[in-house]
Amino acid sequence: MTQQTTLRSSRLPAEIRTVTDLEAYLNAALRLEHATIPPYLTALYSLHPGSNSDAQHVIRVVAVEEMLHLTLVANVMNAVGLPVDLTVDDFIADYPVHLPSGEVDFLVSVQPFSAAAVTTFLNIERPAKAPSEDARLLPRPDLGAGTVLAASPLDPSVRYYSIGEFYDEIERGLRYLEHEYRERGEELFGGDIARQVGPEYFYSGGGEAVVVCDLASALRALTVIAEQGEGLGGGIYDGAGELSHYYRFEQIQLARYYQKGDLAGRPSGPRLDVDFSAVYPVAVDTKLTDYPCDSPARAAAEQFGRTYDDFLAFLTEAYNGQPQKLLDAVPWMFRLRDDINRLIRNPFPDRPGVNASPAFEPASRRRS
Repeated sequence: MTQQTTLRSSRLPAEIRTVTDLEAYLNAALRLEHATIPPYLTALYSLHPGSNSDAQHVIRVVAVEEMLHLTLVANVMNAVGLPVDLTVDDFIADYPVHLPSGEVDFLVSVQPFSAAAVTTFLNIERPAKAPSEDARLLPRPDLGAGTVLAASPLDPSVRYYSIGEFYDEIERGLRYLEHEYRERGEELFGGDIARQVGPEYFYSGGGEAVVVCDLASALRALTVIAEQGEGLGGGIYDGAGELSHYYRFEQIQLARYYQKGDLAGRPSGPRLDVDFSAVYPVAVDTKLTDYPCDSPARAAAEQFGRTYDDFLAFLTEAYNGQPQKLLDAVPWMFRLRDDINRLIRNPFPDRPGVNASPAFEPASRRRS
């Protein structure tokens, strides 16, 4: 592709033409990255203690890296001077949520660990490229209840072909705006560098928090998100040489580890033992109003809800000029683990054979 063609395509994004447009997309990206965390955490803590150690490790690593993705989106927002707020009423998705998978959407539920849950996780992380430029945006059907993710935040009638295409739109918008600002002698990336979360504040085990200060670093941050999910250039590893999320989950599905030199879909490493029976049968897509008011399960669900509210407020403070707070992220994850474990040990009132599960809802919705 010639440089002239590259410039022309970068100046003609489908949607993002102003910083206000960019803000809408990046807020949608925050919601998208967060929306994977409740399903991953619930599946993780539905596993019986001492069982499925391999699957527990896989899910835990992916959940922590999704936190990294949330942080990277926040870094891009801070780099262009946009506020980051994870406490607004519509931040937590209304489960089940709709995610794109080409021509159709699939549903993501908060559910216990199972073969079906692993298939859902693979669908979340599966790469997909639109077959043509015209197919990147598709009509958005009436899908009923639940949040529709990776849709256009500017035009409610359309959605993107895939999560990858959604992020490609953000990249196009950044290139377009950076060029427009430069033409006017202005600086797009003029945010306070002190708000950036660098690698010294966030350890994920795979990939680093990218400090965003210009277009190149913003694109690098978005690339980390894409590569960790779907691999580098169609391969099974990301840019850091770590197995991407899709293939981590595929190990569970195929009950075998990948090792260096393996081809996609053909892991040849040691067996990965999975026991789908060693799982608490927690309820799916629970709302707080599902619990009787005076039940122990209701009290435990309310306590978890308060802890999760505090966790999102903690992250919001970290992303708004206090990045050192993320050094306390591990204790926070233990608090969430303890509260969710106390909750899922309770039987679900009046539902024999079903255990309680967390209600991931904003505080305003839980009060209604």
